Amino acid sequence: MPRPPIAIMWFRNDLRLTDNPALDAAVTWAQENDGVVLPVYILDDVMENQLGGATRWWLEKSLTELEMAIATLGDQPAPQTPGKILHLFRQNAKQTLSKLCHDHDVAAIFWNRCYDPQSVKRDTALKNHCRDTLNLLCDSFNSHLLFEPWEVKTGAGTSFKVFSPFWRACLKMPPPRQPKPAPKNMPLSGITPDDAMALSDLDLSPVPVNWAGGLAERFTPGEKSARQKLHDFIDDRLVDYADLRDRPDHLVTSELSPHLRFGEISPREIWHALTHHAEAEPGHGKTASKFLSELGWREFAHHVLFHADDLRHTPLQAQFAHFPWRDDKADLKAWQRGQTGYPIVDAGMRELWHTGYMHNRVRMIVGSLLVKHLLQHWHHGLEWFDDTLVDACPAADPFSWQWIGGSGADAAPYFRIFNPVLQGEKFDSNGDYVRRWVPELRELPNTHIHKPWEAPALILHGAGVKLGHTYPEPIVDLKGGRDRAMNAYRDMKAASTGDDTQ
Repeated sequence: MPRPPIAIMWFRNDLRLTDNPALDAAVTWAQENDGVVLPVYILDDVMENQLGGATRWWLEKSLTELEMAIATLGDQPAPQTPGKILHLFRQNAKQTLSKLCHDHDVAAIFWNRCYDPQSVKRDTALKNHCRDTLNLLCDSFNSHLLFEPWEVKTGAGTSFKVFSPFWRACLKMPPPRQPKPAPKNMPLSGITPDDAMALSDLDLSPVPVNWAGGLAERFTPGEKSARQKLHDFIDDRLVDYADLRDRPDHLVTSELSPHLRFGEISPREIWHALTHHAEAEPGHGKTASKFLSELGWREFAHHVLFHADDLRHTPLQAQFAHFPWRDDKADLKAWQRGQTGYPIVDAGMRELWHTGYMHNRVRMIVGSLLVKHLLQHWHHGLEWFDDTLVDACPAADPFSWQWIGGSGADAAPYFRIFNPVLQGEKFDSNGDYVRRWVPELRELPNTHIHKPWEAPALILHGAGVKLGHTYPEPIVDLKGGRDRAMNAYRDMKAASTGDDTQ
């Protein structure tokens, strides 16, 4: 009796069953061709280079959750050792897929698209190889975005460089299609490829220091958790989102970003859930629109990533190639450890280390201090965030750091330099956020919680604060740091102008 033909479902940044178009295609193909599905995940060099310590931790948990969900869909018992149903590989994607096709009756391969240049290059070559050399059906789909990056164009037919017209263009397009439910069942192949690995063999535990205890306290990876978080956000926090989203001392943000990063929830599902809620609760329309525009920023980051030559390494504004950055390892280390002497900055950096997450307003504040007051290259911030954020992704991280540094798309003017004291007083007015993450300042009154160096000696003594010992003096003078940054900006402009006249 001939063996049934196989459709490979290649999971990447789409670790879910609901509204997964490649999975739908694989299951439909198997049903129409009396075939079966072989689900795989390949940790090749392209994928691994996009992972840091926190995202490796998340991936390990998410793959476990996905395999258990696939087992249920395939009417299989949950595997005792992860990697028995969702087959895991750690090698070159082309070699892996070619060997699977050679060893088994593979007739079709399906995946969802990635948009960074390395993935696009790999996938284009792979698709040609599968179709032309292996003579397979091979198809890819949009699972990660509301709109494809090449679909949204300016009137001149080019890509967008500014967010507001980009988002207006998106809103004029036909709305994203309705999300599809998970397949009711999946005919699994039942085969175990020779070189498939156990999940533990992927070695995804954070190295060299395992700090993941705090990550687990804050987050539960997986599709089930993602959908629950969406529902909780809509039910409990959306009403306050537009007014309080910049306040790190209030929990009003969705914290869906790591789930979106790994594709545990579809942006289409979020779009339609918010849209339907706004229709049912007209009074929530403003705040729902504000949240959707933040989803639009995620779209814009991927739009820029797709059209840029090298968003991670090359400034989008060429003149910043001449910027006179400083290289001060002591300053960088103090920033990473939350020991800058600026409470709102230190609170953010400590929250990041402990939980793998940081409030978006605080990300802008800590980023501004690093690249402007301290004149550290934004690459340093990008590398640290890539390693410590659970939502670090190839689009949002370099896009955001270029924005902070003034060199990116729709970037804030370089002279927009956040004052961490004023930002703290405005967005953490009672000091609750600082007191949570910088407990050595807990007893300071509100008037001095964001500028302890201005507190009288008696108040510092009464609060148990000894500057330079229990809490550091400010690492940089704010006015002096701002003046130095503006001088560096002028030097850059002069250098780039000089190059243009040569």
